[in-house]
Order: sequence, then C-alpha cells, then structure tokens
Amino acid sequence: MSNTLRLIGRRLLVLPVMILGITFLVFFVMSFSNVDPARIALGESADAAALEAWRDQRGLNDPLIVQYFRFLVGLLHGDLGTYSARQLPVNDAIAGAFPVTMQLTFFGLIIAVVFALILGIVAALYRDRWPDQVIRVVSMASLSMPSFWLAVLLIQLFTLQLRLVPASGPLPALSEDPIGWLNRMALPAIALAVPVIGQLSRVVRTAMVEELDRDYVRTAIGAGIPRSVVISRNVLRNALITPITVLGLRVGYLLGGAIVIEVIFALPGMGMTIFQGITANEPNLVQGVTLVVALAFVVINIVVDLLYVLINPRIRSV
Repeated sequence: MSNTLRLIGRRLLVLPVMILGITFLVFFVMSFSNVDPARIALGESADAAALEAWRDQRGLNDPLIVQYFRFLVGLLHGDLGTYSARQLPVNDAIAGAFPVTMQLTFFGLIIAVVFALILGIVAALYRDRWPDQVIRVVSMASLSMPSFWLAVLLIQLFTLQLRLVPASGPLPALSEDPIGWLNRMALPAIALAVPVIGQLSRVVRTAMVEELDRDYVRTAIGAGIPRSVVISRNVLRNALITPITVLGLRVGYLLGGAIVIEVIFALPGMGMTIFQGITANEPNLVQGVTLVVALAFVVINIVVDLLYVLINPRIRSV
C-alpha cells in the first residue's frame, strides 16, 4: 500500500509542473498574435492616445514576463480575462462550453470502450477463425476513417436521407430531456468513437491472446475450473492493463477530436467557442479555451495513470 501511495504522490507532484509549463506555452504563443485588444475594445475610430491609455491601464505595455506573472496571479484566482468590446468574462464562455465538450468526450469514450471490448474479446476467443478475420477488417476500416470525414457521412445518411436524428439545433440538457440529448449527441459521439474502436479493439485482442496462451490459464482449466470463470476473473483483468494505457493516450485524441466535431455539428462546446474566438480575433478567448482544454487533457491522463497503478499489481511493487 505504501508503494502505491508513493507512486500516486509522484504523479500528483508532477501535475503542478505540467500545468505551469502549459500556461507558459499557451501565454507566450498567444503573445505573438497581431490582434490589438485595445483596437477591438475601443473600435477602429479610436485615436492613438486613447489606444495607448487603454493599453497602459491594463498593463499591456509592460514587459512580457510581467504580463505572464500577472496572468498567473489572475489564473490562481480563477480569472482568465475578458474578450470582445463589451469586456465579457472568458470564464463565463468556458463555463457554458466546457460541460458540452466533456459530455461529448465521455459519451464517445463509453461507446469506444464498450465496442472495443466486445470486438477485441470475441476476436481473441475465435482467434484465426472467421469472426476474428471479420473483426480485423472492420477494425482496420474504422481506424482508417478520420472523424471529420465520418461525421460528414453520418450527417448525409442519418440526417439528410433517413431523417432519423438532427445534426444541428439546440442541445437539450441531459437532466431535462435525455432522449433529446441522446438524439443530438449520437452522431457526434459515434464519429468521435469509431477510429478509437478500431485501434483499441486490436490492442484488446492482442492482450487477450497473450494472456490466453499463458501457463496459468491451461493449469486452471486443467484443474477443472470452467473456462468462462478463468477468462472473466483472471484473463480479462490481466489483459486490460495494456488497453488502459493505450486508452489514456486516446483520451487526448477524443478531447481534441471533440473540438473539431463540435464545429461540424454546431454543438455549443469548446470547439465552437475557440472557432468563434479565432474568427472574431479574440486572443484572450482562444487562450483561455486552449489552456482549459490542455489542463483537462493533463488531468485526465493523470487519472488514467493512477487507475493503471491501481489495476496493475506489478507496478505497485516497483
């Protein structure tokens, strides 16, 4: 148990360093933007003296390192700045958009995990037979499909031709209208999940095959333990260690892919928010969204690392 706590502690200690690095990178990359916040706030008709006074008032003429530390202080207080001529808080825009992105990400994750487990386990149990061959073809096909291309095909088939589910429109709250929420989220989540299903199912299949070939499986079955019990209690648990590691890497893909998918399906998430920020020349909004998405990616991967430690007993003894 002490080894587990030490491993968890080491991972948690790395978290502040990674967050600081992300804030540094995002801030200094956005500092190269040629958009003038003063011009956006005061309008094109503002004279040079008014623009300069506006910049002095907000510290935009200070050295970049001073601005960065001021940004860090604001970040520690939960302040990501403002955007647009009306000085709207970036926090408010993110507070409305972030839950939508996380809902889409985890809905796609659930779909990917469920189908990848089913396909991978079936392929391993029927290794080198026709179910395995069919699943291999399906996996390779899904792996080769970009999410944005698949999204367009899904819209063409299920929205424009069959008219089964909408591809745009308002997103109902999950707690108030779960059926409406499901109809609105179904196509984006499927488009997001399909490429992950292809890769993860192959990883599950390979890990299952390796475990099925181990001596303890043959010994347990030879001792009279039912094959189904050995697979469910031992083989599956040991085989999931590698897929969980791969899944941690793919969560970042799902989160980043959700940003693109939201624009295609007009979902009011982080993707649409950053798209609006880019088209409206709002560097503060783009910076805030990018920072929050990057932080979410880091935190999710830390959680996956901790889950990996808890599931894999061999890591605990290191």
